[in-house]
Amino acid sequence: MYQTSDFNVETAPPTPDYSLDKNWAVLPDQVPPILEDFMDESNTKKADVFFIYPTLFTDNKNSSWNADYTNTDIRNEVIEKSAAMQASAWCKAANLYMPFYRQAHYRIFVEPYATQGQAAGLLAYQDVKRAFEYYLKHFNNEKPIIIASHSQGSLHAKKLIQEFFDNKPLQTKLIAAYLVGVKIQNSMFKKIKELETPEATGGFVSWNTYKKNKLPKRYEQWYKGGVTTNPITWNEEKQSDEAQHLGVLNSDKKIYPQSLTVEVIDGMLWSSVPKIPKRFLLSFVKNYHFADINLFWADIEQNAVLRTKTWFKQNSL
Repeated sequence: MYQTSDFNVETAPPTPDYSLDKNWAVLPDQVPPILEDFMDESNTKKADVFFIYPTLFTDNKNSSWNADYTNTDIRNEVIEKSAAMQASAWCKAANLYMPFYRQAHYRIFVEPYATQGQAAGLLAYQDVKRAFEYYLKHFNNEKPIIIASHSQGSLHAKKLIQEFFDNKPLQTKLIAAYLVGVKIQNSMFKKIKELETPEATGGFVSWNTYKKNKLPKRYEQWYKGGVTTNPITWNEEKQSDEAQHLGVLNSDKKIYPQSLTVEVIDGMLWSSVPKIPKRFLLSFVKNYHFADINLFWADIEQNAVLRTKTWFKQNSL
């Protein structure tokens, strides 16, 4: 059981000032060493990716509702776990912008804290929104944009899409939104739709990964009815074989291609146990949420490049 008190904005960490480089985990000209191998002269690219990281603040001994982004351990975790292992998948396609923000503690997704923690989630989104507004004003320079995110980050990204892109002038600049790790439905947007071919642009993709033939306890509530993209074929095919899989980014920083198969069911992406080192240990894991992006890292990288090239072809004069 988490030990906590009522949310109080006055006790939250200080509001990030996004005019300061130190409040960005990654900027094109501020690349952590762990990311350098992925960047490929990222700051010269003609498109941008704005990435929002997932919930990493899970310490049940910490009573805070929102993470202190100035804490060195928290900052390192964001860079090592999310920037290197997740956001890196989009670096070949676009310049990476990744702000630190006051992520809400994991407890906001757990009863009886969900209602109590709504304010913490809103505080986190307000940071993301202000970071995006600063990015648009000072960094974007009319370039097309990829929105990419995972888990809590995708909840914030959904709101960004609704507020800044959906049926708005900026929609024409949207290459694609990769809203991974939460339930997303077409009904959540007015004009932004699910992308159903590998090269389609202007819409979104989404999936939640679980071990094949298993279902989470909250399947009906959290997953069923959500859009589920096949992140290997990127079309309406419900299954794929190992030969089609481009590769897992494993914790050893190596890519393992042709290592898994997937099956799309209602609101859920079933994956086989990937053929990677320490596969035996992973065979005991049912919930692959933590690896929603890692499992398809190389597939995402190639797809992001394809959609970006397609956008420029469609919008060339």
